[in-house]
Amino acid sequence: MNLGQRYSSATIVSALRIATLGAVCFAAGSVGVLLILNLLVPDRPILVGFVGASVISLFVAFPLLLILRFNVAELKKLQEAVNYTARHDAVTKTLNGTAFAAAVEHYIDRRKRIATDAGGVMIAVVVDTLDEISRRYGPQWADTVMQSLAAIIQSSVRKGDLVARLATNELGVFLPGATVENAQDVGTRIRRRVAEASFSDEGTPMSIGIRLGGAVFEGPTDFNHIRQLADEMAMQRGGDSDEAIPMSRLPAA
Repeated sequence: MNLGQRYSSATIVSALRIATLGAVCFAAGSVGVLLILNLLVPDRPILVGFVGASVISLFVAFPLLLILRFNVAELKKLQEAVNYTARHDAVTKTLNGTAFAAAVEHYIDRRKRIATDAGGVMIAVVVDTLDEISRRYGPQWADTVMQSLAAIIQSSVRKGDLVARLATNELGVFLPGATVENAQDVGTRIRRRVAEASFSDEGTPMSIGIRLGGAVFEGPTDFNHIRQLADEMAMQRGGDSDEAIPMSRLPAA
């Protein structure tokens, strides 16, 4: 793997700039010391010696600083990858349950601290047929269905809304500051786009059944309570695609 394949052009340019600047500064410092010594001891061999030392230091400092800069960039890139992996589901690339819960709790706490409405809506999207698909077509098809469903949901929500995988067959959507009407619009888009999507294995159509349910809150609460209510709405009354998404409203504090 060459340098261009391993690092982006921006990283290479930045590393070269830092290394060049560091090497020049190092060389300039050496020359400064040289001039001071030359004034104190006006002996030409000393001048030649220090000029040589400064040139050598330039060629030594540059590659060392360049390598150091690349190592720092590599560590930063690795840290970003680790952070992303820790917060996202490997299959759907959406937030995982832990990161999703933390984001919802942070929103509620922040709104509470500034004494404003902490309202919003959470929608649970449950795939009824995922176990059947996994048994009949294989686990890779179950992953494909969840990937496609996640993409459909992400294209259906508003800017700033959060999407996460909460369980093997469940995705969650958090709509901060949303009204029931906003949530119904999002749910309608999800249902329509899932119905329009085509899933088949070697020409055999694959049935995708989903349930949607929501929980509306207008004041301080906690993530587990919101999710439990959204799940209950989805499992009890969320399978009818011709009706509005069932919503449970938490009482205001």
